Amino acid sequence: MTVAQAAAPAGETDADRLAAWFEGRARVVALTGAGCSTESGIPDYRDEQGAWKRKPPVQLRDFVTSEPARRRYWARALLGWRRFAGAGPNGAHRALAALEAGGRLVHLITQNVDGLHQRAGNRHVTDLHGRLDEVECLCCGARLPRAAFQSELEDRNPQWQRWSAGMAPDGDADLEGVDFSAFRIPDCAVCGGLLKPAVVFFGEAIPAERSRQALAMVETADALLVAGSSLMVWSGFRLVRAAAEKGLPVAAVNRGRTRADHLLQLKIEGACADTLSQTASRLGL
Repeated sequence: MTVAQAAAPAGETDADRLAAWFEGRARVVALTGAGCSTESGIPDYRDEQGAWKRKPPVQLRDFVTSEPARRRYWARALLGWRRFAGAGPNGAHRALAALEAGGRLVHLITQNVDGLHQRAGNRHVTDLHGRLDEVECLCCGARLPRAAFQSELEDRNPQWQRWSAGMAPDGDADLEGVDFSAFRIPDCAVCGGLLKPAVVFFGEAIPAERSRQALAMVETADALLVAGSSLMVWSGFRLVRAAAEKGLPVAAVNRGRTRADHLLQLKIEGACADTLSQTASRLGL
């Protein structure tokens, strides 16, 4: 039986165990995933076994080479953005901000693209997969706020504002059986190039400097906390593996299995908001 699988002593809560894990560690880095934001109303992609709950999102190659794929993406995103942009930080985000403010957390690396950690108060954040609140030009690199781009989409496609759809992960919306052929997408105002959200799509590499920064933060840490990630995506799993190879203790709070269960010193299965909030309280934050 590994430490991660060992039963907790009678009367000891998950928050007690995680608070004890924090003690004596001055450079803890956190790695967060979708499970931190589900309690803010943002859906995730995977179930508790790490399997897809829905079709995988659009691949970068399809977005770049297929105009129908782009029309479909932006039409769904026009509807999904409204609720995505209205989501606010939950107890998990606030607890991680409190851990940073209290000197228990030196850096946070997130696989999420919602910016909720910064809105909760975290200041030292690496957005590993980018941010959905910006749009970038693939030709000249120009950027603009997603809110401004949303206004352009709505101006060019006023009839779409009457549609409603269920919220999907990462600002997407569930909209099937619809003709997207008349949907109009603005080009870059600077060069006329192709615009995409400033996030890392499936099939797209994380910018090298951002990847190096995340790895450097892990390698200079004395422990790694995973919160709300199944680690099925390589970009997150490689950071946990790097920590384990250096002999750093790794703890995880997540509903269900993770790809790195065999590398964990401590595993807590449960909701991030409750566990992290109670842990911060135990630590006097």
